[in-house]
Amino acid sequence: MKLIMAIIKPFKLDAVRVALTELGVEGMTVSEVKGFGRQKGQTEIYRGAEYNIEFVPKVKIEIVADNDRAERIVEAIRESAMTEKIGDGKIFVVDVEQAVRIRTGETGDSAL
Repeated sequence: MKLIMAIIKPFKLDAVRVALTELGVEGMTVSEVKGFGRQKGQTEIYRGAEYNIEFVPKVKIEIVADNDRAERIVEAIRESAMTEKIGDGKIFVVDVEQAVRIRTGETGDSAL
């Protein structure tokens, strides 16, 4: 099993959700997060005053999937979240040792 974590621009969340639903992804966790990468924040103008935002708002999506589907999920996220501009985000894939469904006690892929 793989844990797929994607950090994307907030306005791309619906496009990513639609792409993942079409792949048959049945569940995901979404969190509002803040951070920065190479862009080192951004400059905003509010009522004529310029100020720096050091931590840019992003959305973090987490999905646990079986090994066979992980690469297709990563590609669907990449294609649907891409704007070709700085700050599009990152995708991380990590091995998951075990998953347990609390309600039934199922483990492994059947717990997904």
